[in-house]
Amino acid sequence: MRGATASLAAIALVLAGCGGGGSDGGQNGGGNAVVPTPTPTPPPSGQLYAPPAQENLTAADVQSIIAQAVNEAQARNLPSMIAVTDRVGNVLAVFAMNGANPEATLSRQQIGGMAANGSEIGLQGVAVPAQAAAIAKALTGAYLSSGGNAFTSRTASQIVQEHFPPAPTTVGLESGPLFGVQFSQLPCSDLVARASDGLIGPKRSPLGLAADPGGLPLYKNGVVVGGIGVMGDGDYGFDTNILDTDNDDEEAIALAGAQGFMAPTDIRANRIFVDGTALRFSDVTEAQITAGAGNFAAINGTAGNLLAVTGYTNGTLLAGTAYGTEASGIRAATAAEFSNRDAFVLTDGAGNPRFPIRAGTDAASVSQPLTAGEVRAILEEAFTVLSRARAQIRRPLDSRMQASISLVDTHGEVLGVVRSPDGPIFGVDVSLQKARTAAFFSNSVAAAQLQAVPAPPKGLSGAQYVTRVRAFLADANALTGTFAFADRSGGNLSRPYFPDGEVGQPPGPLSVASSSQFSPFAVGMQTDLIVPNIGAHVAFIASNGGSADTPVGCTLVPNSPSGSPRIANGIQIFPGSVPIYRGGQLVGGIGVSGDGIDQDDMVSFLGLHNAGVRLSGIGNAAPSIRADRIVVNVNGRNVRLRYVNCPFAPFLDTDAQNVCQGL
Repeated sequence: MRGATASLAAIALVLAGCGGGGSDGGQNGGGNAVVPTPTPTPPPSGQLYAPPAQENLTAADVQSIIAQAVNEAQARNLPSMIAVTDRVGNVLAVFAMNGANPEATLSRQQIGGMAANGSEIGLQGVAVPAQAAAIAKALTGAYLSSGGNAFTSRTASQIVQEHFPPAPTTVGLESGPLFGVQFSQLPCSDLVARASDGLIGPKRSPLGLAADPGGLPLYKNGVVVGGIGVMGDGDYGFDTNILDTDNDDEEAIALAGAQGFMAPTDIRANRIFVDGTALRFSDVTEAQITAGAGNFAAINGTAGNLLAVTGYTNGTLLAGTAYGTEASGIRAATAAEFSNRDAFVLTDGAGNPRFPIRAGTDAASVSQPLTAGEVRAILEEAFTVLSRARAQIRRPLDSRMQASISLVDTHGEVLGVVRSPDGPIFGVDVSLQKARTAAFFSNSVAAAQLQAVPAPPKGLSGAQYVTRVRAFLADANALTGTFAFADRSGGNLSRPYFPDGEVGQPPGPLSVASSSQFSPFAVGMQTDLIVPNIGAHVAFIASNGGSADTPVGCTLVPNSPSGSPRIANGIQIFPGSVPIYRGGQLVGGIGVSGDGIDQDDMVSFLGLHNAGVRLSGIGNAAPSIRADRIVVNVNGRNVRLRYVNCPFAPFLDTDAQNVCQGL
């Protein structure tokens, strides 16, 4: 790991010096054998959702998955790192085949071609331990999937790029719907758990979510139970063209490992459409992989060995933890924890909620912080909207939306987190990122706090981003609380083209300095804020703990008066959050993630509005200060920022339309 350690040394030193604070063309989406969807279990009496069955991978299952993957890797002559996780992110095993490439390099590919060695920005060109990449891929398959949708790291690649869908013929279309989601589940996040916390999840990922094919979800009896990730070719990248079909070796190895644990055919990504485009599950089919179950006893110690990965696994093989149990860290809420009987909460594994509903901690900054009763009301009303909404990314059609909801005060302190039973796991961390991002960019101290953030290697400082925003908006007071920013607003400013997708237009001021420099590993400020954290963590893995791990709490943004960073798990730049106001004063933020971005917008915006009607005194920002009142002059043309978009006719229990209009 010398190369990985050396290439990350400068990044790690920055943190130490500053301190913490393709479709197969058929019907099966990557498979020839149809996997039936189990008959849905009806919800318990008085509830709208049926919690997922408590399934888990056994140790024998994990052995079988690894043996099958090794069998395919040998047939393709690609020695690989193979990782298996459970649904909440516990690493159950990492198997290092003899001769496997110990490193992977984050792709240098940009819009303008391939960056030359030494001219990369962000995380481009960084060498990382291959086992870290394999774990990230496995977590991506597990975290993006649920009982209603099965997504892979290839799916992730499709939805995070500068145009959706990514292809030479789609230049000019808007960015992917989950643009920026790759920088979630970060190793520095204060929400995700570490191996030292026991088996509770969700667990952190060493590299965030992966866009490199080779990560698939694993299912038992229609229930997502984990993921498999494969890293072997040394290139940790993404697929820029969905019009061709790749015979990707890493994807084939993962697909072989997943045999017997494949997602039901009807919920795979290629059965789910976004803006009329089918998503991708796998370009490789079962017809292209080697038949054979494999034998773990025959390969262990001969074809390779189980590998200890610092911070993730001690080298033993484990059984998975069943999601929904106390041991998993995510379970049904008690009546005392949350009133809605369908809600799930995060726990410490010993029966105690990790994020119980509480009052705001920011009395030093606001005249009247949110009360515990107000927090509870906002979460209850948002959950009610969520449970009435029609899902965008779930099968069958007309399923109920499933997602996570987080609420914070102006210091970014968590005041409550609730979720529906089967929301994808990635949405827990992302909903908190969204809530914090809306509260941060709407805060009077945003500019001052960003100006204190130094530039990472090959990146821009926070002060440079503030200067760019103020010049772009022609507003010398931008980011001082004069306008309310939803994540959709800040996301507008974070795209490599402004307006989004219009090639030839300038990049947004929170994006890369030049549109031609963009890649999923270098998106602008979102990346630059956490490069030192990623660098320190990957060096920690590569050195087997010889260097310090990243602290808990992302970014070098100064601590709030509460003692922690306001954006302690990084920012997010795709829609699904709004700031919370009491009169004209900012008092917090709410974020939602797990389904379509318009659905996420609606739950945060309409849920907060309904809580304001119920209680009076709190609510959305006044229309006069919402970011959609900001008009930007782009090459002589006026372009308005956006605030929220609510879906058309969104509810299952009524045909009401334009439900957010006029609020």
